[in-house]
Amino acid sequence: MKTYVTFGQDHIHRVNGKIFDKDCVAVITHNKVNEGREKAFELFGPKFCFEYPEEHFNFDDVDMYYPRGLIDVN
Repeated sequence: MKTYVTFGQDHIHRVNGKIFDKDCVAVITHNKVNEGREKAFELFGPKFCFEYPEEHFNFDDVDMYYPRGLIDVN
């Protein structure tokens, strides 16, 4: 399973040597349904915009709104 996390203008995080900001989407891979959301809060605290389970993420928006693309967190 995967969870996709987007960020606001002022949300900048460094996790595992990678930068996550408004220009990318963080991809969290997990095994249990609620684990992705929990991991998002663990990694980014309350400073992210939205988190989407894989079935609700609009992949068509990636090229238009996230120039750095999808970046795996784990």
